[in-house]
Amino acid sequence: QLQASGGGLVQAGDSPRLSCAASGRTYSAYDMGWFRQAPGREREFVAFIDGSGRTKYYTDSMKGRFTISRDNAKQTMYLQMNRLKPEDTAVYYCAQRKSPNRIVQSSVGVPSVYDYWGQGTQVTVSS
Repeated sequence: QLQASGGGLVQAGDSPRLSCAASGRTYSAYDMGWFRQAPGREREFVAFIDGSGRTKYYTDSMKGRFTISRDNAKQTMYLQMNRLKPEDTAVYYCAQRKSPNRIVQSSVGVPSVYDYWGQGTQVTVSS
């Protein structure tokens, strides 16, 4: 079970941090990712981090503003979001693989390769 938190109503330019905590099962340091979905739009890939935390990928439009990280000792993944814009408004979801096999880079943004999903946390950016 994954629990996302840290969302809410923020101002443009703010820098909140989202958290995704694993609970209810044995935590495994497997690949994880963040996605987001705005009203009327498809779920969009945001960022990926491998089990060790050393390999990270981002959607080009968010590279440089968002930073993904994880603390396996705390069974938690994070998304630091900087300089938020109104167009960043969306429900943000965290996801995790249940297999230790590494996802190839071309697949990190495909929702179906992830097995566990959090319930999502709403981020609303006001201008």
